[in-house]
Amino acid sequence: MDINILPLDPTQIKPAPTEDFGFGNKFANRMFSQKYDKRIGWFDAQIGPYENFSLAPSTAVFHYAQEIFEGTKAYRRPDGHINLFRPWENMRRFNRSAKRMSMPSVDEEDHLAAVVKLVELEQEWVPFAPGASLYIRPAMIATEAALGVHASESYLHFIIAGPVGAYFKEGFSPVPVYVSDQYRRAVRGGVGAAKTGGNYAASLFVGEDAVTKGYSQVLWLDAVHGRFVEEVGAMNICFVYEGRRIVTPPLSDSILAGVTRDSVLALAPDLGYEVIEEAVDVFEMLSDLRSGKVTEVFGCGTAAVIAPVGKFGFQNDEYIINDFQPGPVAKRLFESLTDIQYGRVEDRYGWTLKIEVN
Repeated sequence: MDINILPLDPTQIKPAPTEDFGFGNKFANRMFSQKYDKRIGWFDAQIGPYENFSLAPSTAVFHYAQEIFEGTKAYRRPDGHINLFRPWENMRRFNRSAKRMSMPSVDEEDHLAAVVKLVELEQEWVPFAPGASLYIRPAMIATEAALGVHASESYLHFIIAGPVGAYFKEGFSPVPVYVSDQYRRAVRGGVGAAKTGGNYAASLFVGEDAVTKGYSQVLWLDAVHGRFVEEVGAMNICFVYEGRRIVTPPLSDSILAGVTRDSVLALAPDLGYEVIEEAVDVFEMLSDLRSGKVTEVFGCGTAAVIAPVGKFGFQNDEYIINDFQPGPVAKRLFESLTDIQYGRVEDRYGWTLKIEVN
């Protein structure tokens, strides 16, 4: 794929921030985009100014939510160069989401090349500050300007990026989690395994309600039985039994296949932990919390990496986890993963893609 690099207006170039990054509210000067037409395929690949789109009010994405996205990060290494962490997995998942949403696939090598080129051009936006990174958001939206429930015949694929700090205001401190026993995020046979906006829109009502109750995130249960754990917020979830055994729900078409989750499953055994993928009954899990069998709980995802859970709220009861302190397993996994991501240790897994910068 040939990418046309458009010039920037010097008067509109913003300097990259060096502190107070926030999360998802600051964006680099450039973005990638390409268009798709059913008759000719992908065309007009370019990197140009970060700018607004002009779309008709009848554009399909506004009415039928045909859209997908991804999330990956670029990390500043100690030597000043930049690491991407398993970006090819995000490219593959992007296409899996596209297939489920009846959207065209993107050449995975071209997609990754576009990400790399954008990072190279906007390298000053990859923070040097400890714990900060450049969040990269590829997305695709349906752009056919016509009403009627059918797959669009045209699409826009774009990539934006911006510096971020910690995802949670608590940082690595444990977060309180509300267990939803009434509402569900996804259902078997639905689109829960696709990274599409509707999944997240469905979570907002309960998420806002949880905040009013003093919780930061929601633990989602399955939609068939209402008792098997699926995800926490927008993350996969893991339970630590007796300080050595990590249990996480198996993937299904209602659980997103997280890249961080997969990394935890590969890394944990090398750190001496047993890993098991099996269904987690919420009532049995809470009972095991009370008895002390469950010693830690943590979420895992690109944005937060590892997020310790400090307590669950369920049916008017509270269940405190590890005295509301980060546990040793979560700490060790967080440090081990971030050491690889930031290039502080040798990458024995081949997970990082190094981008050399001037």
